Order: sequence, then C-alpha cells, then structure tokens
Amino acid sequence: MSRETEQQSVIVHGAGGAIGSAVARQFARHGAELFLAGHRVQSVEATAERIRAESPARVHVAEVDAFDLTAVNAHADAVFEAAGRIDVMLNAVSIPLVQGVPLLELGLEDALAPATSWLRTQFITSQAAGRHMVERGGGTILTLSASPARVAIAGVGGFAAACSAVEALTRTFAAELGPSGVRVVCLRMQRILETIGDIPDLPMPLEEFAGFLESLTTSRSLPALDEVAEMAVFLAEGGARSMNGAVLNLTCGMSPD
Repeated sequence: MSRETEQQSVIVHGAGGAIGSAVARQFARHGAELFLAGHRVQSVEATAERIRAESPARVHVAEVDAFDLTAVNAHADAVFEAAGRIDVMLNAVSIPLVQGVPLLELGLEDALAPATSWLRTQFITSQAAGRHMVERGGGTILTLSASPARVAIAGVGGFAAACSAVEALTRTFAAELGPSGVRVVCLRMQRILETIGDIPDLPMPLEEFAGFLESLTTSRSLPALDEVAEMAVFLAEGGARSMNGAVLNLTCGMSPD
C-alpha cells in the first residue's frame, strides 16, 4: 500500500477556529485520523462533533496551548505514540493584532506582537511535528501566511512582518527537513470573507471592508474556506510532491508572485 493511500494522521492546532475547522473537516472526508488541538477545548469539541456527524473519521480532541513549547511537544509525542506516525501538521491558531493604526502612532508592543507570537507558535508546532516526521522519513508541515507578506499596504501594523517571518521560517524548515522526506509548505491567503465576523479589521462598516478587500485583488473576489481546505489536503496527499519551501498563493491575485 502506498503512503498516499494509507490513512493519514493529521494534527490541527487551532481546530476550533474557522480555518482549522474547515481543514479538519476536509481531511476527514479523505479518511484521515484527526488529532484536533486548541486552547479553548469547547470550540475544538464543537469541530469534532460536527466531523463525527458528517463522517466516520476517527477524531481525538486535546486542550493544547500552541504557544507553549512543553505542551506542544507533549501532544506531538502522544499523537505519535497513539498513531505511530504524524503525516500532516497545520497550525491555524489566531494571533494578537492591532490594525488600522498608523505605524507612527502604534505602540512598540502592538507592533511586535504579531511577529513574535506567530513566529513562536509556528516554530514550536513545526519543530514538534517535524522531529517525528524526520524519524519516520516523511510528512507535510503546513504553515499559514497572508497577502501582506508581499504587498505594500498601509494600516496592517506588524502583521506584514509576521507573515514575512513565517514564510522565511517555512523555507528554512524545508531546506533542513527536505532531505529526510519532509515537506514544508506555506499557504498564503487574502482575507477569507467567512472569517471576518461582525467586527472588521479596519474602522469601517463590514460591507465596506469586504468591498475594500475585494478591490485589492485582481479577480475582485476573496478566497473561500472550502478552497483553502481543499488546497491543504492537496498539498498533503502527494499531489504536490515537488513543492517544498514554497508558498501556495491563495490571495486572488493581491500578491501575484
């Protein structure tokens, strides 16, 4: 049996959030065994219950702070012991953001928080899963970025620096883990409409904010959660073996590289 047809063991951090939940559900449809983690276990349980109602997938839930090195390592060890493998790891946790304030008026901590927090959690979770993947000789680590990584745009505070940092981290992990059969790929997105909620990132009405985001893209549209989830599964199931250290561009043309 080839590796692509075996049941995959998938860790999703931030599984209670919109992106983590959508990706977990898509992997469940493809028969993966899911290890869902999050700081708020109630929201993770809600994702698990939805998956169980939709499919016969095996789903496990754990309360894990993805910013805590010890907790993440312990969880990865437990998953590996239970499943004998970690095939995929995605970290979709949220980070602190202050946007809509000019950099000249932004406090130092608010400017640094997105980069330091996102780099911290993506590093911790990638390292924990990567160690087991290297030992086994295969696996896919999926990181997340966003369009400000490659676009000059005002009002995003420290978020652009955070996105660029994660993409750089992705390349370094790919270079170091690639020889062991482990791929590390980043998904860069424009803001997903379903994740905006009732409070826009910038001080403007929701409809106006959505229109502003769409106007920044060449297709005048925004990516959908299902599209992101489908791409995550595609990257991890062997259809993108030649992609390592790459950024999959899901920005609808906002950052065209």
